[in-house]
Amino acid sequence: MQLKQFQNQVSDLLLRHRSLMDVLSKFDQSNASIHRAVVKAVTECGCIEIQAQKQTYSTEMTLEQAKELLENHLQGQMCDQCKEAVVSELGKNLFYMSSLCNLLDIDLEDTVSKESKKCATLGFFNLS
Repeated sequence: MQLKQFQNQVSDLLLRHRSLMDVLSKFDQSNASIHRAVVKAVTECGCIEIQAQKQTYSTEMTLEQAKELLENHLQGQMCDQCKEAVVSELGKNLFYMSSLCNLLDIDLEDTVSKESKKCATLGFFNLS
């Protein structure tokens, strides 16, 4: 399913969440729910662990060098139950993001496309 089609589907389903304030609070709440689902995978299930330390890199590194050096701090893999919980929360988050886009008359697919072009143009240090 394309993003535009999903965004239209969300618009058709929005009855209760037509208020900008309601959508903003639900979107924020869904972000927290994603965070909580990942934390529970670490603290309750234990299927993943976090082994974090300072990451050292240089602006002179190539993208490939940075990918080899920098770590994601994760050990293990999410079990099916934890992955399902995270996917569910990500779906809700996407729903509310689409709702917010609808209310603000923003095309989600166009937004993703613009961000992709920006990433391609700015490259490695895009999000620094």
